Parts: sequence; structure tokens; C-alpha cells
Amino acid sequence: MRCEFADSLLQGYFDRELSAASADEFERHLEHCADCASELVELDILSALLKVARLYEVAPPSLKRRIRTRLRPVTPTTAMPRQILWHWLAVAAVLLVFVIAGWRLRSAFHADDYRAELATEMVDAHVHSLQLAHLTEIDSNDGPTVNGWFKGKLSFAFSARDFATDGFALQGGRVDVVDNRSVAVLVYTRTERPISVFIWPTRERGTSPHAGSLKSYQWIDWRKGKLEFCAISEASAADLQQLQRLFIE
Repeated sequence: MRCEFADSLLQGYFDRELSAASADEFERHLEHCADCASELVELDILSALLKVARLYEVAPPSLKRRIRTRLRPVTPTTAMPRQILWHWLAVAAVLLVFVIAGWRLRSAFHADDYRAELATEMVDAHVHSLQLAHLTEIDSNDGPTVNGWFKGKLSFAFSARDFATDGFALQGGRVDVVDNRSVAVLVYTRTERPISVFIWPTRERGTSPHAGSLKSYQWIDWRKGKLEFCAISEASAADLQQLQRLFIE
């Protein structure tokens, strides 16, 4: 009875037409199948006899011309060597990594620029409130009282807290307009320097604080939960960082 491997793989293996995986599979089969091994030897002997036999006849030119006229032009295709294929796959993977990294870096730069633009607008709002002596619309150092005043004036909620024991006394709050939207502003004092903390809702995930300066004013921006905060003051950067840590505790 003829081995099923002889029908499916033997001839392809002899002609070197099998894939590497199929060739490995057939070679493992040969270790245990005497019939396939014997038939493979017979094929090898037959091939050798055909090579030495003088069976070759030169085709006449007329036959060549008839065959060529009936053949359609075919674009030659060659299988891409495995090493070249893996090389280009690796190059494509590296390029993809660079594209993703570049997109993330560009997004990060854009986010930083946007925060800086907002901070500039909030510095202007802080200075404007100082010039008009209109830092607060509700004067109170009681958190619940300030929270109650903001209720109904904004579409989001937050908690106003007094940090007087840590050197940041709550003075009250106001509603301001930044980037064409209403935002809450809590006002604190630090060594008699007023600090405006702007608060508005955000869909962005929390990241590490961003800080900067504009003229004589410092600013620090951070996120917590679904809210974004930006503190503006002529107080030192270290003072604003301390206030930021109090907010996120």
C-alpha cells in the first residue's frame, strides 16, 4: 500500500518546491518510512540516468517561432527571499514606531502650547481683576459658603477649601471668562500676594503639572479628576507648587 506522504509531498520535496516547514515535516517522515526513502532514491537514480542519456534534440528555428507567436507576454515574478521579506517588515515596523512617537510628541507639544496660551489669557484676567479691585464677587473664607455661591452659576461642581493653616488663606471667589467659557476662580493670599486659581472641566487625562512665567507672574497648571486648575500669582513658583500639592491631596 502506497504511503500517503509519497503522493502529497515526495515529488515536491524531490523537486525542491516545498516550503521550509513542509520540507522539515517530510524529512522527519523519512526517518521512519522505508518506502518513501526507497522511492526517493529511485527518483534520484532516474534523474541521474536522464541526465546522462542523449535524449536532447535541438528545436528547429521554425518551432521556436511558432511557440513564441502563441505565447502571451508575461511579467516575470519572483518570490521575495525570506531574508529580504523580514528585512522590509522590520523596516516597516521601525517606521511605524517613529510615526506613532512623532504623533505623540507633536500632540504633547500642541497640548503644552495650548496650556501656555490659556495661562497667558488667565494672567491677563488676573491682572485685570487687580486693576479693577474686583478679585472676588463672594468674600468669604468658609468653603461651604463659597461652594453655595458658585452653585447654579456654573455647569460643573468643585470643592472650595481654605488652607490658612498652611499659609494660603481663602478670600472668596468669582466667575470669569477664559477661552470664551465661564470658569470658576478661587482667590487665596500668600504673604499678602493674591493668587487666582482658575478651575474648569476637562476631558483630558491627568498629567504632571506644567508651569511657566509671564512678566512678573508665575503660573502652574494641573489636572485632577475631571477638572483642570491653573494658579496665577506674583508669589514664587515654590509657593504655587505648594498650593498645587494642597489641592491634589
